[in-house]
Amino acid sequence: MNNVIDFINVNRERYLDELKALLAIPSISALPEHAPDVRRCAEWCADEMRRVGLQGVELIETPGNPVVYGEWKGAEGAPTILFYGHYDVQPVDPLDLWTTPPFEATVRDGEIYARGAADDKGQVFMHLKAIEAHIKQNGRLPVNIKIILEGEEEVGSVNLDNFVKANREKLAADVVVISDSAMFARGVPSICYGLRGLVYFQIDLRGSSTDLHSGVFGGAVANPAMVLAQMLAQCKDRSGNIKIAGFYDDVVPLQDEERKAWATLPFNEKQYRKDFGIPKVHGEPGYTTLERTWARPTFEVNGLLSGFTGEGAKTVLPAVAMAKVSMRLVPNQDPDKIAKLFEDYLAKIAPKTVEVKVTRMHGGKPWMASFDNKYIQAAGRAIEQGFGRAPVFTREGGSIPVVATFQEELGLPSVLFGVGLPDENAHAPNEKLDCGNFQSGIISSAILYEEIGKIR
Repeated sequence: MNNVIDFINVNRERYLDELKALLAIPSISALPEHAPDVRRCAEWCADEMRRVGLQGVELIETPGNPVVYGEWKGAEGAPTILFYGHYDVQPVDPLDLWTTPPFEATVRDGEIYARGAADDKGQVFMHLKAIEAHIKQNGRLPVNIKIILEGEEEVGSVNLDNFVKANREKLAADVVVISDSAMFARGVPSICYGLRGLVYFQIDLRGSSTDLHSGVFGGAVANPAMVLAQMLAQCKDRSGNIKIAGFYDDVVPLQDEERKAWATLPFNEKQYRKDFGIPKVHGEPGYTTLERTWARPTFEVNGLLSGFTGEGAKTVLPAVAMAKVSMRLVPNQDPDKIAKLFEDYLAKIAPKTVEVKVTRMHGGKPWMASFDNKYIQAAGRAIEQGFGRAPVFTREGGSIPVVATFQEELGLPSVLFGVGLPDENAHAPNEKLDCGNFQSGIISSAILYEEIGKIR
């Protein structure tokens, strides 16, 4: 392994330059005008896979964006890793909050800033560089590997489940490896063994055929903006408890062992508030901040739109109002069941004075693994060697829906180790990735292949 690690260290600056080229592609899957960029990014990734030595590289078409596939299967008798990542990125709005352009990657104070730096291009790229190091130095990998990169993760992975189901034999493996998450804290590497699930909705209300004069019609016609606010307020009480009937029925309670383990983690709530400009933390009573974000479900309003929002005043009674809402789910909540409960609850509380349309956008199942399985333990050894510190075991408040799909459709356990940081600004302006973590992540990935290759 020493020659592989030496190769990685010697090529540190080259890696950053190559990553900048990947980050320059505005592969925003949510915006149709960027569809050509999304495909261009897929082609770039395929070319890079070929360049580092992967075989059988192809773009596999789906009804949406293509899946990029590559493999190396020359390690006879060794386990096979299925690596998953995504090459699409979030929109960049609001653009004026970016210090430097989002698709012109810039290194400042040891961190590389660009959309996709942490989520997920930088973390995908570190694995490609680890593969390159092994093949360049040894002519082979110590483990078999298959890679799939999708282009629709940021819009709900709408075609990925069907892709997995249609390619069970092609994707057969022993373990899934994913790097699309953050470390617990700076200097504290971690392995994630649980993810929350998700259901996402758009709610549209209409109260009239057109905007109305608030003086002439106010008091006689329901205001959709007000009605929507009242409906949303009925979904959660002031203390943070969700009021949707049946919402908590299937929630797996936190175990005392987990609560004790999390209480030992280096989490400083005062610093947490300072880092993110939070006056006071808020959430479900009886739980700590980590417990709320890792192991309890949520109901959140993600966006609101109605009426006049420009400069000055306009006395308008809006015809329509819209909200986007999401619910993060925990084991054993089922997205379809929760979605139906929510739809039924809205139908119950909606007044007759407005027309209501509820649209399911996307969702995903929660996932949790046992952190004492042999692949997670192998990842722990690799991370300890790469970062010089044993990882802590955590859950993650976010969602990666395909993890549950890999478990259900392919019967595969997953190993999640990410090298982002909690303040990486994924999905926000000034997204960034720590360059030191990126480098240590490449080394850890290279060692991970060696460690998993030893498992028989």
